[in-house]
Amino acid sequence: MSRRGVAILGSTGSIGTTALRVLERQRERFRVAALTAFSNSALLAEQAERFAPDFVGLVRPGAADDARERWGCGERCLVEAATRDGVEIVLNAVVGAAGLDATLAALEHGRRVALANKESLVMGGDLVRAAARRGGGELVPVDSEHSAILQCIAGRPAMEVRRLVLTASGGPFRRWTREQLERATLADALQHPTWQMGRKITVDSATLANKALEVIEAHFLFDVPYDRIEVVVHPQSVVHSFVEFIDGSVLAQLGVPSMELPVLYALTFPDRVSDTGVPPFDPVELSPLTFETVRRDDFPALSLGVQAGRAGGAAPAVFNAANEAAVALFLDGVIAFGDIPRAIESALARHGGTDGGSREAILSADALARRHVQELF
Repeated sequence: MSRRGVAILGSTGSIGTTALRVLERQRERFRVAALTAFSNSALLAEQAERFAPDFVGLVRPGAADDARERWGCGERCLVEAATRDGVEIVLNAVVGAAGLDATLAALEHGRRVALANKESLVMGGDLVRAAARRGGGELVPVDSEHSAILQCIAGRPAMEVRRLVLTASGGPFRRWTREQLERATLADALQHPTWQMGRKITVDSATLANKALEVIEAHFLFDVPYDRIEVVVHPQSVVHSFVEFIDGSVLAQLGVPSMELPVLYALTFPDRVSDTGVPPFDPVELSPLTFETVRRDDFPALSLGVQAGRAGGAAPAVFNAANEAAVALFLDGVIAFGDIPRAIESALARHGGTDGGSREAILSADALARRHVQELF
């Protein structure tokens, strides 16, 4: 059996390192053909030594790095890795808007994109789907919620789906009051109760902006209108999503809070292969499973993101860019936790109606939103 070549974009991040653990167990089926990282040259060098890919790229080498002599450098290395000969699957685990061009290029070259970079679809959903049609590429989600939906739908047409219900852990502030949220510190926001993730996505989980991104992503992945996509809080993070069909039947995908299964399924879809990485599922041990209504007034980023998705055009890109910029300022200690949704709302009010019909228009709106947030503070 010939092994399929996999490019991992963002290999030093949480999803990237998880994917490498999966690929190490699945060496008979896959080989690591390309690796890229943003700036962690030390870990990237270790990964390159271990997996011997054909291509290694570092987006932002430091002054002391000798990467310029050994590896591809700059943002173009993402596209180069995604389109190289010998690459059949591109796992895009890049954080933020930087992943868009690699997603488009991979799809136009007929690759399968195992998508963990939700911003690609949020910013340019129509462009991404058009690229897949032009090039014959395939989009398979890695997020646990969308992987769950994919597994539940199992090839049934969108017209048979009545409703999608995405679950949210509620993050570290599930029981916090609005007054407490205003005083939340960075250390508080990074204490996620069930998932181990990077800093940016952990803050997104705390604001529920991440869930807004996932609603937009689900709309484009499964062709389901926004008024049929809902969110419910599920603190245990065991049920990853529900799908309700038009006959009233409801299917859910369950599993321990681990990204190894969604990564593996994105690589092997629609097949399933034996793997020992995920702990056995014990319904008694993981019980009870509880569900709660989202407190939308206390976590306004969710509603702001869904409204941006409904508005279309460049509004989703503005939402994403404003959120990225605001979270960066929060991580740097410049703004308070409560300033994040306020910055998003301000950017959407100013730039949400911008044209989004092309890659250039989307990137322009992205830049305007980032500049707007910077100038607010």
